Amino acid sequence: MTAKPLTLGIDHLGLTVPDLNVTRDFFINCLGWTQVGEKPDYPAAFVSDGRSLLTLWQVKNQTNRVEFDRKTNVGLHHIGLRVGSEEALSEIFARVSAWPGVVVEFAPENLGPGPKRHTMVYEPGGIRIEFDFDPRIQAA
Repeated sequence: MTAKPLTLGIDHLGLTVPDLNVTRDFFINCLGWTQVGEKPDYPAAFVSDGRSLLTLWQVKNQTNRVEFDRKTNVGLHHIGLRVGSEEALSEIFARVSAWPGVVVEFAPENLGPGPKRHTMVYEPGGIRIEFDFDPRIQAA
């Protein structure tokens, strides 16, 4: 066994979504991410906040697609995105909760006893996203 990990963290996270444009627009127009690439023939779009990279892939077979279910499907449970302040968490919640098609699971609250706080939503395509602020972690 090696003394240190052989990997350097997540390079990107690939997500299959029911409507590429709706999910891409949520990340870009609601959260302020940037599209950094695309593959029109798939189709796919690559979006980033400058730290994280998501590859969004359009589902190929709309008729037989299986909706996300974190309790019965193996794989994705949710995406956790870190925010740098309590104010940023509040601003994100205000934006996403007003965004068309977003389903709020719960508003910002303590995670357990705190001091970490989080909120959980489903973006318009159905991907579950958690936004976290932990005052014990310095924002870079």
